Parts: sequence; C-alpha cells; structure tokens
Amino acid sequence: MPTSALQVARTGLEAQDARMRVISNNLANVNTTAFKRDRANFATLAYQDARVAGERSSAETAYATGLNLGTGVAVQSTSQIMTQGALNNTGNALDLALEGDGYFQVQMPGGQLGYTRAGNFTRSAEGQLVTQQGYPVQPAITVPEGASAITVAPDGTVSAQLAGQSDPAELGQLQVASFANPSGLRALGDNFLSETAASGAAQLGPGGQNGAGNIRQGMLEASNVNVVEELVDMIECQRAYEVNSKMVSAVDEMLRNANQTL
Repeated sequence: MPTSALQVARTGLEAQDARMRVISNNLANVNTTAFKRDRANFATLAYQDARVAGERSSAETAYATGLNLGTGVAVQSTSQIMTQGALNNTGNALDLALEGDGYFQVQMPGGQLGYTRAGNFTRSAEGQLVTQQGYPVQPAITVPEGASAITVAPDGTVSAQLAGQSDPAELGQLQVASFANPSGLRALGDNFLSETAASGAAQLGPGGQNGAGNIRQGMLEASNVNVVEELVDMIECQRAYEVNSKMVSAVDEMLRNANQTL
C-alpha cells in the first residue's frame, strides 16, 4: 500500500508541474497580440478493482459496494479559452482585429496554410500585405506604390486611393476562416495555428457573415489573459504541489518506521 501511495503522489506532482507550465506560458504571453490563454484539463488514471460492486459475497448475497483503488491523475489535454480579447486602437491602417470568431489565413513557408488572429500586418517590398515574418496574407492583397488612404471594411474589402483617380479603388477582399472545432487547431508558435482532423476544414467567407467576426481596421486584439486569475491559479497549483510533496514525505516516513520495526 505505501508504495502505491508513493506512485499516486508522484502522478500528482507531475500533473501540477504540467499545470504550472501552462500557467507560466499564459503569464509569459500576457502582452502577445491576440493570444488565447490555455487551461489544463485533468483526468483520473485507471482504477484497480480489488472488488467489484455486485460480485457474490456468499451464495445468497452480493457486495453492495466495491473496493476500487485509484492510481493517480494525469493532464488529459489543454484547451484554448476563446474569449474575445480587448480591442486596442493603434491608428495604423494595416493593423486589423477580428471582433468575433474566426482567423486570418496566411501562406506559410512550404505552402502550408496558417491561421492567426494577430492582425499586425505590414507591406512587403512588392506592396503585398504580409505578417511580421513576411508571410503573405491569403487571399493575396497588393497595395500599389503611391496608394494612400487604405481602408478595410468590416467584411474585409480593401480599398485605397490611387494616384490620378478620384474614387477609391478596390484592391481585394480578405477572408475570415472559421472552424467547427477551433480547440482542435494545432499551435505552431509565432501566433500561428494549423488545421487538423479534429478542427475540421476551414470555412472561408467575408467578415460578419455565417458566424465569422467583423474585421476592425486600426485596432489590435489584446491577449485574453487575466493576470489576477492566473496568479490565483498559480497559488492554487503551488498548494496542490506542496500537498503531494507532503504525501511523498509521509509515505517515506511510514516505510522507514516499517523497516525499523520489522
């Protein structure tokens, strides 16, 4: 029994260590554009059934309760909390934020498509709308040299005032990607996510239609990390880790007493 208790306490230490890593990552990204905080989900490990309820206790009777011994806990998964971050006004015409669900689509190296809510875009040397890493936004939008008064409508329509023209010219339309299960997207780093079998295929459409969020020009979405909540979670995690550590010490003391006695 004491040895089994040590194993259970060890799983508790490992689980709380993983949770602390999740909390640490949330706090590290408190100022990351459009970052979505993660939550660690726990699950019990398999139970050892010493006796199953309903088994025969005699020829005429059955056990009303079982004898089930747990083997510990593990982090089952991590979930992104998709609540909207605050929209901060930047005044930059190429800063875009999504108010509501959805992602911007980006062409990454090797032809892979990435998805992001971080809309701090800029222009390449050729005038193409790109991310800070130089990855082109899809569908491709090219702003001609000398264009001014760039505007992006809530539905993603991009227009600009071109030299020699009295009316603004339409340069293209950004599409918003939506997923049946956004939690199934795979995090790649650099604020990018990729499609998986669990997320479902991307559904593209204009902003503000079919459940997709509106595009807001001159704004950036802030991280949805609440520092106070994360600090509370950190203290709770620390206390849980300490309790499991004390369990290890207690079981070790029990084993020492048993060895000395026997």
